[in-house]
Amino acid sequence: MNQPASTGGEPYVVVSSDTHAGLQCEDYRPYLESGLHDEFERYVAERHAQRRIAEETNAEFVAQWEGDNAEGLLGAYDPVVRDKVMDADGIAGEIIFADGDAVTGQESPPFGAGLHAGQITDPRLAFGGARAHNRWLEEFCATDPVRRAGVALVPITHDPAQGVREIESLAGKPGIRGIMVPTMWHGFPAYGTDHYDDVWAACAEAGLVVHTHSGEADFSSYGDNVAMYISEVPFWTHRMLWQLLFSGKFDRFPGLRYAVVECGSYWIGDLLWKTDVNFGGTNKIKKMGTRMKGLISRLPSEYFGTNVFIGASTMSREEIRRRHLNGIDALMWGTDYPHPEGSWPNTVERLETDFRDVSIEDTRQLLGLNAVDCYGLDLDGLTGVAARVGPTPEQLGQDPDLRTPADATRAARWWLDEYDCELRY
Repeated sequence: MNQPASTGGEPYVVVSSDTHAGLQCEDYRPYLESGLHDEFERYVAERHAQRRIAEETNAEFVAQWEGDNAEGLLGAYDPVVRDKVMDADGIAGEIIFADGDAVTGQESPPFGAGLHAGQITDPRLAFGGARAHNRWLEEFCATDPVRRAGVALVPITHDPAQGVREIESLAGKPGIRGIMVPTMWHGFPAYGTDHYDDVWAACAEAGLVVHTHSGEADFSSYGDNVAMYISEVPFWTHRMLWQLLFSGKFDRFPGLRYAVVECGSYWIGDLLWKTDVNFGGTNKIKKMGTRMKGLISRLPSEYFGTNVFIGASTMSREEIRRRHLNGIDALMWGTDYPHPEGSWPNTVERLETDFRDVSIEDTRQLLGLNAVDCYGLDLDGLTGVAARVGPTPEQLGQDPDLRTPADATRAARWWLDEYDCELRY
């Protein structure tokens, strides 16, 4: 944060760090290159078959979810409906990812180029599907570029040079604030290698935040065991963070920003403890020291809130309590609209319940100001929207006299003093 957050009673500027939007799969056809139409028809048929399977295996939930939320779900692609939903939720702005339908998969970019892009084997389909979604996303965000910040799809694993050209074409487009890359690189070079350095340079130059989003995982290891998937998917989602950090990409490209989205924040504190100690503690693993020297210029925790951000939708009350441990400058709250895993359609109740015991200044950071900082959003414009729809500290039942201690982060990150952490390698 460049400036201290206000402790006044004005409405909160709430920015959801994780929402989704997308057309019904067949409606992407006008945005797709004509040379891919034959493959697209087969893809659409597969999507409809997927819906039939979902209706057979999870019929009760599908019927209830779509029945109870019929109008709101239209906001996945209807900007008028979407604005009504955002207003009712008290949301001033949003960061928009692909795949509007997480239940039956109908609002998915062509060929699965969204949350599961790493599974595409044909680069023609990977880039073709991504471009189709990006063309639509530009139009959708242009309906209100103050409120809507789109995350474009760029499947860089297939061809980094082509990825750079896509990034350069997206730079400066109204409403486009970031790119999403495949969560997993499969048989391609890992993200920590030099293979993608031109991509990171282009993103830093364009001011586009790089993302991985929960969804893809090592599916072949799980079979039909969804419990295994749920347990491991956060690891695959945030694996790229450590690749970028410990290969020194944030030092080589200081303007590079990366956000890992929808895998919570509960995993951060212990990992920061161990990595800070490994690089700066007095009792670190000395036998590895010479091989770690010079990899990074700061303690790992010091990159959080400058280069690393966490789209932690939707934070649990315990994660909110751990905010200073996990990164008060890095954490970004989100609704996950219109997916059922998030707070919608109960966002107002969640806000009133979860933030009641949180200081106003911390609440402002978590609910919106960190996202404004991360994405370079129009704070004045969003403040105008918030004046109309945003919740106030009073509405959240907060104590106006509660203040965050100046040493809250230092105290939460106990290892910094207990292990006398300063960068030594």
